[in-house]
Amino acid sequence: MGNPALRIAVVGPAFPFKGGGAHHTTELAHRLSAAGHEVVIESWRAQYPRFLYPGQQTISEPEGEPFPGTRRRLDWRRPDGWWRTGRALRERDLVVLAVLSPVQVPSYLGILGGLRRRTPVVALCHNVLPHERKPYDVPLMRRLLRRVDGVLVHSGAQADLARGLTGRPVRVAEMPAHLPASAKPAPPDGKVRRRLLFFGIVRPYKGLDVLLRALAAGPDGVALTVAGEFWGGLEETRALIAELGLTDRVELRPGYVPAADVPGLFAAADALVLPYRTATASQNVWMAHEHGLPVIATDVGGFGEQVRDGEDGVVCAPDDVPALTRALERFYTPGEPERLRSGVRPVDHGPVWAAYLDVLTGAITGAVRAP
Repeated sequence: MGNPALRIAVVGPAFPFKGGGAHHTTELAHRLSAAGHEVVIESWRAQYPRFLYPGQQTISEPEGEPFPGTRRRLDWRRPDGWWRTGRALRERDLVVLAVLSPVQVPSYLGILGGLRRRTPVVALCHNVLPHERKPYDVPLMRRLLRRVDGVLVHSGAQADLARGLTGRPVRVAEMPAHLPASAKPAPPDGKVRRRLLFFGIVRPYKGLDVLLRALAAGPDGVALTVAGEFWGGLEETRALIAELGLTDRVELRPGYVPAADVPGLFAAADALVLPYRTATASQNVWMAHEHGLPVIATDVGGFGEQVRDGEDGVVCAPDDVPALTRALERFYTPGEPERLRSGVRPVDHGPVWAAYLDVLTGAITGAVRAP
């Protein structure tokens, strides 16, 4: 059953910022509004210093429909604005802080200072702690999660991590799709292209190096496209490709991939590969399924639930070159790419979103207000 209409503020990135966090914040606001809530987004004029976010931060054209009730008053350089934003939100029924990185914590503490506990606050944690941690990550997140009234995470493992940092109520809800709008997916033509796709920001925890070594040891004649921003390691990746003799089989497309280019990338591949060492939740499985592609993924985070091994993809052990090599060989068994593609079904995300909103707004109606 749905919860009563609320006045809700979602604090997080929105257009012109790009990426999954901005897509999620915007889609969340649209869904809350459609459910009858009065919603605003408090977004940023400037979100991170350049040295903390080496990739492209903003885009010139929105990928999807921007939320009309978006205010861009926050600036990492203006702590006084953090407090003023919190003060302006005191009359809201719920404030949702979209937590993407511990780097946001000082600004969120400023907002909490402005709120003065007048409004219940939920920390919506995309990751409770980063995959690649700094010494300050745990103390910052502990301080934030002990100041809010409730925490929402996207997996049981993340809930356990959050409960190790705070005694506040922690709720779990599956992260629903918030895919960037793009051109219509190309209809499948049934051809096996012997090409795989690695898509998205390239960081060490995503295991591209493991995939390259497995590709070199795996089935002959299989190519790979790597499309996404490199957060360091581009030259090291090029050197590894040369060392493994893969120069003619690996295409690197470093840099942000506009949504309009996504259908062509997926149409040119037989499968999306997610060789992550660790994961929480990812939209990439849903994106592959929307484009009719099976997925080869490691059994981390939610991949083992999103990918049905032997039905619409292949699941293998993480950080294990032989295991991933066997997965590639299994995928390219004659007839298998076609069979796995035929098992791909785009998910109906409406019920997932409805459950997500119930859990989020239930943070208020469920009386989790901290003493």
